[in-house]
Amino acid sequence: MNLTRDEIISKLMEIFEENFEIENPGLDDDLRNEYDFDSIDAIELLVEIEKMLGFPLDQEKKKEAMGIRTLHQICDYIESANAEKA
Repeated sequence: MNLTRDEIISKLMEIFEENFEIENPGLDDDLRNEYDFDSIDAIELLVEIEKMLGFPLDQEKKKEAMGIRTLHQICDYIESANAEKA
């Protein structure tokens, strides 16, 4: 997968709307505080990220994701995971 950052953001917006009923979250919004995005939601999001990437994330990479709070951080995380796999 070689998506641009804009494509990643677009896909994330779709995921947030379809899976979590969160429409157009701000890129720097704290998902946990502003949208009650909890650890169960984060696990569901990781499944969607794995689908987007086209490969499973290892346990270490999954643990790293638990501290993420904003869409910008999610984009950085996806780009990092993709670069490590390349």
